[in-house]
Amino acid sequence: QVQLVESGGGSVQAGGSLRLSCAASGGTFRRYAMGWFRQAPRKERVFVAAISGSDESTYYADSVKGRFTISRDNAKSTVYLQMNSLKSEDTAVYYCAANLDVLRVDLGYDYWGQGTQVTVSS
Repeated sequence: QVQLVESGGGSVQAGGSLRLSCAASGGTFRRYAMGWFRQAPRKERVFVAAISGSDESTYYADSVKGRFTISRDNAKSTVYLQMNSLKSEDTAVYYCAANLDVLRVDLGYDYWGQGTQVTVSS
């Protein structure tokens, strides 16, 4: 059983930056592909970014390419999401997810965190 705890959310003005962290415990972290998803009010949860556990390949939703960067520190069992040039439409609850061995861009991850709120004001 893998536990995921997100942190780093908050309120920021448009154009600002935030860095989200997700600390994992209970598994062999490097074996897990890690993803970030977000859910805006009254909308479905959607893919934001993912990073593989093997070669640290990364994938991004088109809406965040060039602004967000996902990274991981296997020694700390932590994945990060650096968010720059934030826009009001980035406002959402951001969720961290872990999937054993296989990187996914859909919602079929094995484990999920409880989420952290990001609010971007214009």
